[in-house]
Amino acid sequence: MLKRILWLLTAFPAAALLITLAVANRHSVRLALDPFRPETPVLSIELPFYGFLFGTLIIGVLLGGTATWLSQARWRRLARTQGSDARRWQAEADRLMRERDAEVSARAKALSAPETRSAA
Repeated sequence: MLKRILWLLTAFPAAALLITLAVANRHSVRLALDPFRPETPVLSIELPFYGFLFGTLIIGVLLGGTATWLSQARWRRLARTQGSDARRWQAEADRLMRERDAEVSARAKALSAPETRSAA
């Protein structure tokens, strides 16, 4: 509950700040992607300035998430191998318990069955 309250206390001011930036920066800006002829670029994008701000934010979040995911690959691989080892050892333990139970029940039957002898 406390975690949710803290998240809301940070999310609402951040959203208000982003909305304020978007309203204040509605004018169009041209991003020229041609460094050799900036006055008449071959490739350019014209968007409101907040579009560039939000685009940069989204790209940053995606790059950060990708970097984190790639840096944790070693731990995911380790968890995967240890999980498969644990499943293999559990199957081995189950097999040994079944064999032990079968052997114990066979011995119990052999001991409890009375020997029948004929009086000859």
